[in-house]
Amino acid sequence: MLKTIKNALKTPDVRKRLLYTLVLIVVFRLGCYITVPGVNSIALNEAMQNSSGIAGLIDMISGGAFSRFSLFAMSISPYITASIVIQLLGMIIPSLEKLTKEGGEEGRKKINRYTKILTVVLALVEGIGIYLSYKSAGIFVNNDLITAVLIVFSLVAGTSILMWLGEQITSKGIGNGISLLIFIGIISRLPSGISMLWRLIITDSGFSTIGLLTAIGIVIGAIILVSGVVFVQQAERRVPVQYSKKVVGRKMVGAQNTHIPLKLAMAGVMPVIFASSFMTFPAMIIQIFVSNIATQTGFLAGLYKFSIATSTSNVPIGYSIANALVYLLLIVGFTFFYTYATFNPAEVSNNIKKNGGFIPGIRAGKPTTEYLSSIISKLTWFGGLFLAIIAIIPMLLRFTNLNVAFGGTSILIVVGVALETVQQLESFLAMRHYKGFLE
Repeated sequence: MLKTIKNALKTPDVRKRLLYTLVLIVVFRLGCYITVPGVNSIALNEAMQNSSGIAGLIDMISGGAFSRFSLFAMSISPYITASIVIQLLGMIIPSLEKLTKEGGEEGRKKINRYTKILTVVLALVEGIGIYLSYKSAGIFVNNDLITAVLIVFSLVAGTSILMWLGEQITSKGIGNGISLLIFIGIISRLPSGISMLWRLIITDSGFSTIGLLTAIGIVIGAIILVSGVVFVQQAERRVPVQYSKKVVGRKMVGAQNTHIPLKLAMAGVMPVIFASSFMTFPAMIIQIFVSNIATQTGFLAGLYKFSIATSTSNVPIGYSIANALVYLLLIVGFTFFYTYATFNPAEVSNNIKKNGGFIPGIRAGKPTTEYLSSIISKLTWFGGLFLAIIAIIPMLLRFTNLNVAFGGTSILIVVGVALETVQQLESFLAMRHYKGFLE
């Protein structure tokens, strides 16, 4: 990885992309410290110290922007939710499905436009919900209509700016713009994690041997966890494919042996991001219509506690267990959905057959499709369960006195995005190499 970054810095085109991405990241981090107008900073600090649940999860993704009630307080979560909705609708609405599969570049632009429109709508709904949730906390200078419109408009504008920054990083930077913004938001909490380990070792009463052993255990556990995530993200099943001799023009092209690389975690970290957004969305909606929902009882209060159980320990253990099970099922489900959305066994089988290829021991056509589907199904089950187990680890740590800054979901996102970014840099370097060779 270090060699790739070193080579990227030596290549002018890739270096420009890196510098451009760095500038946009600086803009993102500066925006996290710009508080929206109409907020009382003293009252905000008191309210955020007592907040938990959904606020903690949004604050983690936004890199601390939510706790400061800054311009980027809602982070990019409305865009993620909108992407999930559009992809799900693409499986239900025939016209949208046709646009996704057969629309080409123009279809992709239309899908992207629909996603942006839905993002603004969801950001507006979430912004109103956040305003109503904290209105009673007294963190706003005034509670009149003008202040409400100003605050909600600022939050929606912040999400729109983040969406634009992500697109610019994807098109003109090093790629993976939206994922990279989430990555930067999470690793911005690294100093607080180091501070937490230091407080375990050096307490108010002095040096703590138990704290030192606990800190060492946390570091070793994190290293093992990261190693496991890297192994699963990089592991792949190589399906051999043979191509027979064929005539190309006036030449006879010889037989070729190649393979289809099928990754264990083909969907990457997207299922975890999708499942997290899906689980917390009900709490955001409920907060719009019911004030002080955390202190109430009834169906809506139960649904709210169930929705935030992923990110807080201030709920009964029954809600945490139910939330963990649903969270696991959602991650596995989104893993299957995202994998089959990006890899179509029937299409791959037809392409192999058209090019005169075959998998050794498997007949071309439908048997090849069934064979590839069987392999994909097994790999997806393993990858989905692995992602779910890693993501649920923080729930287990809540039953201890440890308050780790990075949970399984954070590590999955950070490692996954880091690996994808390095691969993107390698592809840019390879493209530059071929261009130079042709020139």
